[in-house]
Amino acid sequence: MLVLAERLRATNGGSLDESAIQAVAEATGVPTEYVRLAHKLRTERQKKSFLSNARAQFMTLEPEVRRSVISGITASLCALLHVIEVRLTMGTANHYAVFDMLALVALTAGLYNICVSKDAKVAAIGGAVFGGGFFAMNALFSMFLGVPARIEALGLIGFTLLGAVAGLLLFRVVEKYRPQLGLVDPVKERQELLRQLHELRERLESGERSMTFLSVDIVGSTRMKTLSDPLSVEFTFNEYHQFVDRVTRKHGGAVHSTAGDGVTCAFDHPQSAFAAAKNVQTEIMELNAFRNKVGVPIVLRCGIHSGSVVAPSADDITSLNFAHVIDVAAHIQKACPPGSIAVSEMASTGISEGAGSVGTEWIEVEGTRAVVWSPRHAAGVVAAGPPPPTPQSP
Repeated sequence: MLVLAERLRATNGGSLDESAIQAVAEATGVPTEYVRLAHKLRTERQKKSFLSNARAQFMTLEPEVRRSVISGITASLCALLHVIEVRLTMGTANHYAVFDMLALVALTAGLYNICVSKDAKVAAIGGAVFGGGFFAMNALFSMFLGVPARIEALGLIGFTLLGAVAGLLLFRVVEKYRPQLGLVDPVKERQELLRQLHELRERLESGERSMTFLSVDIVGSTRMKTLSDPLSVEFTFNEYHQFVDRVTRKHGGAVHSTAGDGVTCAFDHPQSAFAAAKNVQTEIMELNAFRNKVGVPIVLRCGIHSGSVVAPSADDITSLNFAHVIDVAAHIQKACPPGSIAVSEMASTGISEGAGSVGTEWIEVEGTRAVVWSPRHAAGVVAAGPPPPTPQSP
C-alpha cells in the first residue's frame, strides 16, 4: 500500500505526505504510527543520503509536531537573513535589501505552513512557535554577528502571543476562502487517495485465484552427477525434466519454474496435482529402466500445497515470481521421505475423500502439517479391503 500511495503521489508530481499516510492507514486498518515507521524503514533501505534520512525521521513525527518544527525552522531562517542584512549594511549608505527579501520568502513559507494546518489549535501553536522563535533567534544571531539590538526579555512573550493570534486569524481566513485560494482540503484529499487505493486493491485482487503447486526434486542429485560423465548426466536430467513436464500437462497443469533439479508445477485443483505426483512417483521406474544413463536410480520427493495467488498476468502462471504458497510446497517437499508425496493439510481438503485417502503418516514443517503418501501405503489400502470368499467344500 505504501508503494501504491507513493506511485499515486508521484504521478501528480508530489511525494508521500501526511494525507497519504493516513489514507494508507485507513485502507489497511493499521495504526498511523505503524505506517509512518514502515515508511521510515523503507526509505532507510532505499536511500542512504543525509537528506533522505532526515526526511524519513521527519515523517515519523506527528503532524502537529511537524508543523511546529517547520515553524521553528522558517522563523530561525527569517531571523538569520534579517540579521545578516543589518550586519552588511552597518556603517554604509548602501542598502540593497537582498537578504531582507530572502527573509520575506522565509516568512511567506512559515505563514503558509501555519495556514494549511489541520485545525485552529495547530495553527495557533505554529504561529506561537514562529513568533517566539523569530524573537529568540534574532537575539541570538545579533549577539553572534555583533549587531547592536535592543532586546528585552518580555518581548519574547509578546512575540509568542502575537504569533499565536496571527496564526489563528490566518487559519480562519484561509479555511473560509480555501476553494477561492485553490487550496485542497486535506480531508477531501485523503478521502480521494483512499478511494484510489481501494480501486487499485480491487483491481489487484480481481486476478486472485486459488492454485495448487507441486514441488518435485531429486534426492541426492549431487552424488549422481559426480558418479557419471557430463554427457550422461545432461541426457538423463533432460529426460527427467521432459518426463515431469509431460506428466504435468497430462493432468492439466503447467510447469511454473525449474531450478537445477527441482521442478515446480502449477495446477488449478489439488486433485490434479496429487494425481500428477502419484503418476510421477510410479512412472519414474520406467525412466530409470530405459532412459537413465547415470547408473544411479532417480529417487524423487514431492510436496503439494494450495493457496491464493495473484499473478501479474492472469493467463500466464509463470509470470508469478514470488508466492508464499510456492515456498510452503518447497519446504514440505524437502521434509518428505524419499519416494513419497507430502500433501499439506490445506491441499488435502481438495482431494476426494480427504487426507485419509492420501495416507496416515503426518509431518509438520514450519507450522504446516502435511500427510504423506507412499507406495507402501497404496499397497496397504488395497490389502485393507474385504477378504476374498473362502471356497466351499463339495
